[in-house]
Amino acid sequence: MPAMGLEERPAVLVGTQSYRASRPQIVGPEVPQEPFPIFMSGAVQRGFGRGGKDLGCPTANLPDESIAPMSSVTETGVYYGYAQISREKDGTSVLSEEDAKVLPMVMSLGVNPFYKNERMSAEIHIMHEFPSDFYSHHMKVMVLGYIRPSWTMFLEALIEDIEMDKRVALNSLNRPGYEQLKSDAFFDSATNQPRL
Repeated sequence: MPAMGLEERPAVLVGTQSYRASRPQIVGPEVPQEPFPIFMSGAVQRGFGRGGKDLGCPTANLPDESIAPMSSVTETGVYYGYAQISREKDGTSVLSEEDAKVLPMVMSLGVNPFYKNERMSAEIHIMHEFPSDFYSHHMKVMVLGYIRPSWTMFLEALIEDIEMDKRVALNSLNRPGYEQLKSDAFFDSATNQPRL
C-alpha cells in the first residue's frame, strides 16, 4: 500500500516545465488524513547556510533524531504545515510574541538532490520575517500534508518551485480543517515532546 495516499496522485513528469505549469494551487483533502498530522520538535541547528543565501528562502534545521516520526511514515519531498519557535533562549526571552506565534511553513524532507546531500534532513522555511536568527531556540513543527516530490533541477527552476510551494502551502492551510490546528495543544508552551 503506498504511503500518504500516493495512490491518488497521477503520474507526472516531475521537475519538467510542463509539470510546473500545471501544478495545483491547493493540495490535500479538506482536513488532514493519515499519516498527518505528524509532530516534530527540537532545537534549531545550523544547516548548510544555502537556503537564504542561494535560494532566498532561509530554513531552520531540526536535529537528525527529530525527523524520525516523519521519515518513518512518509517519503522524501516537500510538505506544508505549521511551526512555532520558542521565545526563550537560555532562559531569556529573545523573540517577540509575534515571532513566537504558530506560523505557516513549508518543509523539504530528504537529501535535497540539487545540492547532492548524502544525509536525510528536514529543512523548514517559516513564512514570517524574523528580525534575527533563532539558532538553539526550541522549534515545534506540525506537518499536515504533502506538496510534491523532490527532484534535481537548475537553480532558477528550484527557486521558482520554492516560491510556488509557499503559495500552495498558504492556499492549502487557508481551509477550516487546517486553520483550527494552529491552536492544537501541541503548540502549548508547556509541551515540548513530539507526538506520534
